Amino acid sequence: MRRTLLGASVILGLVFAGGSVAAHHSANAKYDMTKPVTLVGKVTKMEWMNPHIYYYLDVTDASGTVTNWAVEGSTPIQLYRRGWRKDSLKLGDAVTVEGYAAREPGLHHINSRNVILPDGRKIFAGSNDGLSTR
Repeated sequence: MRRTLLGASVILGLVFAGGSVAAHHSANAKYDMTKPVTLVGKVTKMEWMNPHIYYYLDVTDASGTVTNWAVEGSTPIQLYRRGWRKDSLKLGDAVTVEGYAAREPGLHHINSRNVILPDGRKIFAGSNDGLSTR
């Protein structure tokens, strides 16, 4: 009986662990590294949580139209190790973001590579996901 329960526990553990690994996707599935994008805008929202951080920018185009862009960054722990903190980007901060556009046309999402902060520092904001770090 103990062996059966132990075996069942191990099998269930492997099933659940495998599901979480399979759920993670490559950035190449959503973003196109042949479509580099540079955005200049103001931070409107910051989401510092797993599996990746997101922050949002209001970007004004040449005609004066404001579009809110979702910017995907690395995982919180990877960014923390690079010196980022939850308050590294504050609401209203004017930043420049370099990254790659979403594959889906019309989707205002990018995968960030670098961010130029209001104080002029350029920091790596991406993850080791197979996209170029130019």
